[in-house]
Amino acid sequence: MRRRTTDLACAIAVGTALALTGCSSDAGDSAPRLSVRDGFIPKPALKDMAGGFLTIVNKGGADKLVSISSPLAEETIGHRTVGQKMQQVKSFDIPANGELDFERGGNHLMFMKLDHLPKVGDKVEVELRFEKSDPLTAELEVKEATYNPKNS
Repeated sequence: MRRRTTDLACAIAVGTALALTGCSSDAGDSAPRLSVRDGFIPKPALKDMAGGFLTIVNKGGADKLVSISSPLAEETIGHRTVGQKMQQVKSFDIPANGELDFERGGNHLMFMKLDHLPKVGDKVEVELRFEKSDPLTAELEVKEATYNPKNS
């Protein structure tokens, strides 16, 4: 009788471990699944800096954008517009199953000390690095200085 109890306890322990392992595979569904859309750079008015805009789409768990770089500029940083002032931001939260928008009048990218002055139609590569996800590379098309996708 004692042997059956031990065998039953072992079977329950193994079954519980397998069930928990199965449940933890669902946790993989909470991993961030990121993509980029609607990226553009208005034709720069100044020869040493430019702004950039895009949307990071997340179809999974939360993440954080922690750095940005581009061969176009010596430094690429994230900014937030608060009132009429721009503030540098070290990281941006990307909500689970949500979006992070970089748009005129809000969050935006700043390309500082440009390598060259891009022309309308050029593509500018940007690498986005995250806290959890692998880096993403996006190509932002240079548009007319007045371009606004909300008016298109």
